[in-house]
Amino acid sequence: MQTVVTETNNQLLILTISRPDKLNALNKQVLDELHDIISRAAADTSLRGIIITGAGRKAFAAGADISEFSGFGIEEGTELARQGQERVFDLIESCPKPVAAAVNGYALGGGLELALACHVRFASKNAKLGLPEVSLGLIPGYGGTQRLARLAGKGKALEMILTGKLIGTAEALELKLLNHTVGDPDELLPYSVEFFESILDKAPMAVAAAIRSVNDCFREGVNGFETEIEEFGKLFGTEDFREGTRAFLEKRKPVFKGS
Repeated sequence: MQTVVTETNNQLLILTISRPDKLNALNKQVLDELHDIISRAAADTSLRGIIITGAGRKAFAAGADISEFSGFGIEEGTELARQGQERVFDLIESCPKPVAAAVNGYALGGGLELALACHVRFASKNAKLGLPEVSLGLIPGYGGTQRLARLAGKGKALEMILTGKLIGTAEALELKLLNHTVGDPDELLPYSVEFFESILDKAPMAVAAAIRSVNDCFREGVNGFETEIEEFGKLFGTEDFREGTRAFLEKRKPVFKGS
């Protein structure tokens, strides 16, 4: 049975983690499906953005499925984190199309790490965010120690991780973990779709180049300024650039094809 339900809205792909009886916990099947779906979406020229959300009002994703790894040893635990990071969370972060997390209810552990891997994050007012892995004798293993520290700073990241405390949307906004919030959970997905309207008419190759350039700001040993120079230069060879500049000079709206 499929655990990630897909829906296409205009040029957007909406992914809904659908394990409501398990609060949308991330098991191996969910992660495998996310990997396959996002890999295909990244190469699909008809799609311009991705939204990830959770089924129901209670949870975006309430962590990883503990029942799957409770008996693991060191090698299995290491591989669990490596596979999750490389096949799913890093894949999302490096996706050339913008990926938004629409956070409804609990985003805990791996669920928060999934949201942090997305390029932007929106939440309804009932959202609760946290990395409570220390209460299981673990630490975040899907990139949470790194991405939380980048967004919230070292001190706040350690506070959240070491205490395992949950925070609401007001504090999450203050810590820059969220871009925007909405009131009722029913407003969340329409808001997320509306957000993409300001991106869908932009040059897709420029959007992808911007994502790569900003990501390289946070990659150890990579000169993000050099990435920006190279990406900027390469765009001069695209039809998107020619169409954009023509439209500007002709005082009309550009029509981008992304090639």
